[in-house]
Amino acid sequence: MKSQIEDVLNRVHAGRLTPREAMKILKDYPYEDLDFAKVDHHREIRKGFPEVIFGLGKTDDQIVRIARAIVQKGGNLLVTRIEAAALAKLRRAVPKVRYNALGKVAYLRQKAAAPGQGKIHILTAGTSDLPVAEEAFVTCEMLGNEVERAYDVGVAGLHRLLGEFDRIKNARVIIACAGMEGALPSVVAGLFSVPIIAVPTSVGYGASFKGVAALLAMLNSCPGGVGVVNIDNGFGAAYLASLINHL
Repeated sequence: MKSQIEDVLNRVHAGRLTPREAMKILKDYPYEDLDFAKVDHHREIRKGFPEVIFGLGKTDDQIVRIARAIVQKGGNLLVTRIEAAALAKLRRAVPKVRYNALGKVAYLRQKAAAPGQGKIHILTAGTSDLPVAEEAFVTCEMLGNEVERAYDVGVAGLHRLLGEFDRIKNARVIIACAGMEGALPSVVAGLFSVPIIAVPTSVGYGASFKGVAALLAMLNSCPGGVGVVNIDNGFGAAYLASLINHL
């Protein structure tokens, strides 16, 4: 919080803020209590990015109120797993918000994030993995990273992955999303010498157990350098990839 206070005081001394405006900025730090939620405005100071709203399990009005609190403080807005009804209400409250329909992510950039050091590449084994990959894609971009995508390059046709080899070899971090038997991250880790973040997806027939089979396969990956996040957790994979890319 000290750095935030110093920044505001410097802006007051420079004449860019009035004392009243400064008090308005600081009054809800370290968090703003909305009764049902405590919006962590201090998170951007600690982590470099504002609180992210997980849409599932929240009412439409809760999503809107939290989003409005973040936007009013000048923060970048990221809402994951948001459904159409909630999005419609959010757009009325925050008209400039954008939406990735495939990834079910609503977002608004109000200021630039610190740039990453290199590129993050997001791969999917199949087309059915795209919703998770697109959640990761938007998150990576909002966190200030340059991102490239190579979709449908799974082990059912390895020539497709090899066809993207020259592009992928320039990655600093790779996110690999796969369902079914979850083999893609192991193959990728055997080809590239960068951190691989494996994302098991809940894609597959009955014995895939809604992603558990892919999760276990990735946890048992033979090549070194593979880290695994939870099933369908595109956001978590992207956040971790961004931290690595900003080192």
